[in-house]
Amino acid sequence: MAATIEKQLIANAVTCADNKSFGRLVKIYQSPIRGFLRRLTKGNHSLADDLAQDAFLTAFRKISNYRNEGSFKGWLFQIAYRSFLMHRRKRTEEQLQDDVEDCDKAESSKSQNMKLDIERAMRALSEDQRVCLTLCFTYGMSHGEAAKVLGYPLGTVKSHIMRGKDNLKVSLASWQKEVVS
Repeated sequence: MAATIEKQLIANAVTCADNKSFGRLVKIYQSPIRGFLRRLTKGNHSLADDLAQDAFLTAFRKISNYRNEGSFKGWLFQIAYRSFLMHRRKRTEEQLQDDVEDCDKAESSKSQNMKLDIERAMRALSEDQRVCLTLCFTYGMSHGEAAKVLGYPLGTVKSHIMRGKDNLKVSLASWQKEVVS
C-alpha cells in the first residue's frame, strides 16, 4: 500500500472518526497482528484472534492519540503487545502450561516438516527472544522500531536477537543433519 493512502486513511480515522477508513486499516494489518500474537501465544490461534480483536478495539478507541511519531504499523504492534502482556498477567502459570500442552498435542499429530520444527524451536526461546525475532524478521521492523514497540533499550533488543538466533541454530542443528542425510 502506498504510504500516502495509508496516511490519508489514518487522517480520516483520526479527524473524521471515519469507521470505513479504520476498517480498511484493520484489513491491511489484521494478518500481521494476528500472526505476531500467534507467535507470542505459542500457536494458540483462538487466543491470538481474541487478543488481536482487543488490540484493534483499543486502537480504534485511541486512534486520536496517534501522533505520526514512528510508523502506524509499529503503533499497532505496540498495542497488540500490550494486549498480550495484560492477558498474560491475568492468567495463572498453570493455565498457560495447559495451553502449551494442548497446542503441542495438536501439532504432534501433524506431519513433520520444517515449518513445524521452526515453530517448536521458536517456542523454546525465551519470550523476549521470540518477540524480538518475530518483530524484526517476520515483520521487517528495524531494531529501533522493535525497541520502541516493546519499550526496551536498543541494546537489549539486539542482545535478544543475537541470543535467539544462536538458540535457534542449536535447536535446528538436528533438523539440518536429517536433511543432509
